[in-house]
Amino acid sequence: MWKKSKVTDQTAAGQAGIKKKSKVPGVMITQFQEELPEGMSTPDFTRKPIALTIQEGKTAIFKSIVVGNPKPTVTWSRANGEIVFHPDVCIQKYDESSNEHTLEFPKVAPDDADTYKCFANNEHGRAICTVVLNVIAVGFSKTKELQKVQVEDTADFRKKLKKRNPDGTREEKAMEPEEKVWEILLSADKKDYESICVENGITDFRGMLKKLNEMKKEREAEIAEFVSHINTLKHIEVNDDDCATIELDLDLKDPASKIFFYKDGVMVPLTKEECDGQKHSLKQIGKKFVFTIRGLGKDDAGLYSVDVGGCNVFSTNLKAPDVEFAVKLQEIKAEERQDAMFQCVLTAPYDDLKWFGKKAPLTNGKKFEISSSEDKLIHKLIIRDCVPLDAGIYAAVAGVKSCNNWLIVEADKDPKGKKGERKSTMAGGANSEELEKIAKEQQERYEKEMAEKIEKAKQAQAERELADAAAKLESEAAKKDAAEANAAAKAAAKAEAKAKKAQKIAADRAAKEEAARRRAGEGGADGGAGGAGGAGGAGGLDDGLDEDELSNSESDSAEGGPAGGADGAEGEGGEGGEGADGADGGKRRRKKRDGPLVPDTVIGDEDEDIDEETAKQRKAARKGKRAKKMLEDGEASAAVGDEDEDIDEETAKQRGKAARKGKRAKKMLEDGEASAAVGDEDEDIDEETAKQRGKAARKGKRAKKMLEDGEASAAVGDEDEDIDEETAKQQGKAARKGKRAKKMLEDGEASAAVDPGVHFHAGLSDCKAIMGEAAELECKVSSEDCKGIWYKDGEEIKTDAEGVTITQDGSFHRLKIHKVTDEFGGKYKFEADGRKTEAMVVVEDPPRFEAEDLETFKTSVTVKKGQKATFKLPFVGRDPIKVQWYLEGEELSEESNIKIEHTEGCSRLLLTKLQRKDSGEVKIKLKNEFGTVEAFSQLIVLDKPTPPMGPLEIIEASPSVLDFKWRPPKDSGGCKVDNYILERNQIGRNTWKKVGLIGPEAKYRDSDVDHGRRYCYRIRVETEIGTSELMETEDIQAGTKAYPGQPSAPKVATAFKDCINLTWAPPSNTGGTNILGYNLEKRKKGSNLWSAVNPPEEMIRSGKLCPVKDVIEGMEYEFRVAAINNSGAGEFSVSSEFVFARDPKKPPGKVIDFKVTDSTYTTLSLSWIKPKDIKGEEDEAKGYFVEVRPAENTDWDRCNTNAITMTSYTAKGLKSLGMYWVRVIATNEGGEGAPQELDNYILAMPPPVRPRFTDVKIKSFMIVRAGNSARFNINFEASPWPEVTWLKDGVPVTKKVTISNAEGMSQLLIPSAERTDTGIYAIIVKNIVGQESFSIEIRVTDEPKPTGPVDLDENVPGTVTISWAPSPDEKKDDRLHYMVTKRDSHKRQWHTVADRIFNNKFTACNILPGREYQFRVYAKNDMGSSKPSESPKWLIPTKKEKFTVNLAESKPCDLQCAPKFLIPLKMHAAPQGYECYMSCAIKGDPTPHVTWYRNNISLNTNTNYFISNTCGVCSLLILRVGSKDSGEYKIVAENPLGRAECTTKLTVRE
Repeated sequence: MWKKSKVTDQTAAGQAGIKKKSKVPGVMITQFQEELPEGMSTPDFTRKPIALTIQEGKTAIFKSIVVGNPKPTVTWSRANGEIVFHPDVCIQKYDESSNEHTLEFPKVAPDDADTYKCFANNEHGRAICTVVLNVIAVGFSKTKELQKVQVEDTADFRKKLKKRNPDGTREEKAMEPEEKVWEILLSADKKDYESICVENGITDFRGMLKKLNEMKKEREAEIAEFVSHINTLKHIEVNDDDCATIELDLDLKDPASKIFFYKDGVMVPLTKEECDGQKHSLKQIGKKFVFTIRGLGKDDAGLYSVDVGGCNVFSTNLKAPDVEFAVKLQEIKAEERQDAMFQCVLTAPYDDLKWFGKKAPLTNGKKFEISSSEDKLIHKLIIRDCVPLDAGIYAAVAGVKSCNNWLIVEADKDPKGKKGERKSTMAGGANSEELEKIAKEQQERYEKEMAEKIEKAKQAQAERELADAAAKLESEAAKKDAAEANAAAKAAAKAEAKAKKAQKIAADRAAKEEAARRRAGEGGADGGAGGAGGAGGAGGLDDGLDEDELSNSESDSAEGGPAGGADGAEGEGGEGGEGADGADGGKRRRKKRDGPLVPDTVIGDEDEDIDEETAKQRKAARKGKRAKKMLEDGEASAAVGDEDEDIDEETAKQRGKAARKGKRAKKMLEDGEASAAVGDEDEDIDEETAKQRGKAARKGKRAKKMLEDGEASAAVGDEDEDIDEETAKQQGKAARKGKRAKKMLEDGEASAAVDPGVHFHAGLSDCKAIMGEAAELECKVSSEDCKGIWYKDGEEIKTDAEGVTITQDGSFHRLKIHKVTDEFGGKYKFEADGRKTEAMVVVEDPPRFEAEDLETFKTSVTVKKGQKATFKLPFVGRDPIKVQWYLEGEELSEESNIKIEHTEGCSRLLLTKLQRKDSGEVKIKLKNEFGTVEAFSQLIVLDKPTPPMGPLEIIEASPSVLDFKWRPPKDSGGCKVDNYILERNQIGRNTWKKVGLIGPEAKYRDSDVDHGRRYCYRIRVETEIGTSELMETEDIQAGTKAYPGQPSAPKVATAFKDCINLTWAPPSNTGGTNILGYNLEKRKKGSNLWSAVNPPEEMIRSGKLCPVKDVIEGMEYEFRVAAINNSGAGEFSVSSEFVFARDPKKPPGKVIDFKVTDSTYTTLSLSWIKPKDIKGEEDEAKGYFVEVRPAENTDWDRCNTNAITMTSYTAKGLKSLGMYWVRVIATNEGGEGAPQELDNYILAMPPPVRPRFTDVKIKSFMIVRAGNSARFNINFEASPWPEVTWLKDGVPVTKKVTISNAEGMSQLLIPSAERTDTGIYAIIVKNIVGQESFSIEIRVTDEPKPTGPVDLDENVPGTVTISWAPSPDEKKDDRLHYMVTKRDSHKRQWHTVADRIFNNKFTACNILPGREYQFRVYAKNDMGSSKPSESPKWLIPTKKEKFTVNLAESKPCDLQCAPKFLIPLKMHAAPQGYECYMSCAIKGDPTPHVTWYRNNISLNTNTNYFISNTCGVCSLLILRVGSKDSGEYKIVAENPLGRAECTTKLTVRE
């Protein structure tokens, strides 16, 4: 709803608001004080903003210029909401050079469409004007019907994303990486999909797209529940003020819908107001939502999401690269037309640095050059050809960091109305070497930090690999232990079975031998038992060994078994018992195991229903326990017997094996950990080398283990010297194994310690070298002691090679070419230690100048008018070189006064017949395939000055002195003003008095004057070149009396039966002195006599409130007032309105049935019914006031100053398509009643109308004299207001052409037309209904120059052929033609022989002998004819001989002959609408019959062609050539003796 207000003026408390009208329509001025101090003034607009209708996304600019003293402040507002001043939304600027205040919308949006108001305020008043911005929206609507597609996997994942609280907010938890990736993809552009997938490791691109499309459909269905339209979704943008913004243009179905802001899935608190203390803020402008993040830092990086209600609408990722500004931007002071350079240094390489200029993003182009160093640390911005408008704040933004500073442009102090000379120096580029040094330090620091990070990453990776290897080893050991336990159980069972069998055999044998022993003794039985015990002991030792160890153990047992048996047989009975104990020992060891002999048997299950996975876990746990137990048993076994030296041989063997088993188990664990901890120190080795080194390391570790085992085995038994032979063999064998293992260890360590070699820290880079200059290639290796070889195109470069220098500085290797030539171009390679790097050297030879020649060329050339000037500049460079010369930005070509000469290595420009207007900047531009170069100079043409400029500024005009000044000449001719020459004339006299030279200052003080006399002056300018034309001033009177002007008409403040109170405003013209008072007069209605209210000696001091008490009740009076100053009383004011001397009446009520009857773009027609008369409350209405108020304004404007008595009114002067509130106020003598308003606002516009031109007859052709102005007006009608475009020959008109558009009319104006302005101009009028166009041809020409010399020749008797040199304007004007006139000695008057001749020759017939002829040739065009060129006199004398008659015998003379063409037809090309004249000469006797043909059709009977045959001269004339007249023309001459024909072609030019 529109807010209605009855406030008429917003002025300060206690101030009177006096409304004034500005000279500029549509500007309202409110003056706060009745009388302004001397020299002070209220604000006013000299140029107000112009309404715009513009397409969405374009740039909209409102411009205004204000004046006032003191200087006013300018502010802007809009009718709906507030203006958001942001570099991307709206910018307010002020240009001091042009005093322009601008309001700029860089990318206008539909929400920017509104009515804007511009305020200019100072302490004395306020000026207001309004302007409307209309935006044509081209947004994208998402209100289509969305089909819901349910897909299982997508829905499941979306459910994870949609876990929300009942109020629509998300659960308070950080987002998973997968969730972040999908939210980024849902809001990303299609062009970014690939980079996002690469960044996050997504390889199934097609699967991702399929899944993403399904998620998008579901998301769009969810969004449709809350949002009607989505016009704009802008990803997060970092600005130059350390802020980041996210913009969304949403049309919410429910304005009360809640909007949530999340960072990485965690809600971020928002504030609705923008303040410095709040980190995050949300601002809503209509349908636009702007999220702002202030004070950006690294912690602000993350995924930002916007949710509406319970659904995600948009997500965008903010990345914060680890980069800072090591050197920030410095303030730059540049001179006008000088280049300026900003530089900054970053702490880390960064390629995406953004530049801003005066809050607007900058791009690389002709004006701005953006570059960076190869290492991406130094970034530069160069502003070319600085002008004062370029001054302002420039900023650089890297990630979330920014820095800015000022560019100050000092204007040229003496521009002389022309551009100053282009300066070749650079402002701000002095500290480049220091910046490079800082950048180098930053590069080294960055490389060091990166190396540390890589090392830490390697350590972390090694730790992870170690942990994985340990876990793997534990798993493998558990599996191995389980396998060994299983094998040991099987072996134990087998051994037990064998033992039982052996016992049975032994028992049987013992039973058999019992009898024999009784006979032979008891020793044999005991020996058999010992053998069985040996077998049992061997079986017990096999538990827990691997296959190799098992085989060894079996062999040992095999050896031990028989040995035991033999000893039992040979030994005594006690020794045989010891063998039996071996078997018992084996059994006891097996009993110590936990669990069954077979691992697959499960004992002690508490839960019979466990699943397979649980069983596997329990099985692995038991395996681990058994492996650990085996390790402890092995260590315990190795420790057994250290204190008891008297152990037997078998026990020692068993203990040694158990110790070795324990050591092997322990060593396997240590080897696994050590193997995982191996780290590569050289990153540059290849994969194969890494594999070889890994194998060597593992071999070394195994060898080391074997060494330790061998040494341990060798050390066994050192404390027991009484070892047997077998033990000694075993120890020797172990020692040999230890030596071999040590050797393998040394080989493995040596293999693992291979030097990785050198590698490149920085390789070679391609180089573009300039012919004749130096070039350098550089690379950096990892070792300072490394030597390398340089190659060019595969051939080695020797250190003493001519023209190059090879150097090494630490780890840097350089190759320097002293002077580049073509032979140095090619591929260069540097090779060191098998590593190599390559780069190309491309030799370029761009055009360039020698410094001395360039300095000479820059010197300005000064000549006088009419003289010539020469510019010459040598250059070098590879051909072909394109050379172009420019004068004031326009390219020069060969003309009559311009000569351009090109020689090898030099170009010369010669300008002749120079005029003052030719002064300016001369530029030469050279271009070849390698580049472009320019050089500048100045041409100054001296001439006489122009007259001084008025008007005069009178400083003093007293009775004794006239002091005045004027403005200097617009153009001093390039010279300094030496003097002004004055002449004076006293009005009323005819003589001028020479005052003489008065000096170079443009002012004069004349003290020789008479009081009351009027004087006029003539002023000339004198320079060294000459004297200007005069300027005659207006009349100046010495010592005049100045009376004050008229005050405003008195207004009735209040009226009673005995008193009337009046007010009035003082006169604007006080006569130069203060107002002393006023005289007031009154007059009764119907009377002609004015009577004074105040006595003459008692003037009224003020007009604020003056009571008039000398009135009669019931009478009607009017009043007038005159102001008085030191000179006397001025003229009386306009009379006031008539007023009754009576008590006030009651004001009337509201009008009835107020409505709009009609409307146009500028008018509104209204009607109403008179209000009712209620006695005692509301009196009868005597008149009505109509007021309107623009929708964007709060002030009501009264349409009629005097009350109207009719009950209808038409309000005029409205703005097209403006929105207005309208009301009517009834009034009578008692005052104004309550206003009656319309219920809704009214749009000032008629029904839509397609553009149509309304002029009855419109010119399609216009001729303009060169130098004059060309003006073309065309009227049209269209609704709504159309867009008007002018084109010249199909392209937009240049800035020289002024286009003025008003309502229903457009004007094209060329101020000073030139021949180049000739062309076809088209106007296109277009609105939303349609478009219309019209074209007019404007031809700019001048009176032609005369032709050259005229020659006469007689080809056929009785005829004269007149030929002449063409006019110089013939090539410039295709409508130029010639006219020939003739005069003879008998008739002295000139008459036209032929006109509209388009060639340079004409044949005149009927030339009689004895008469003297003379011809004139005129050049004619659309502007007129030139001066005539006269021919020499032509006379064919008559021979008068004496008449004699010779009666000789007559002989018949036969003159008959066939037709023959003496002069054939010529080719013709004539403009359309002009004449065409064809002629030829024929002879023949008898006279031949002539027939004309066009395209083989006879023309003799065609009345459109004029055909004649005079004395053999046959001619054909076409009065108005048309396109149908083009074709082949043929003339045929026939007589009885023969036939002849001749053909030609006619081409018609459009």
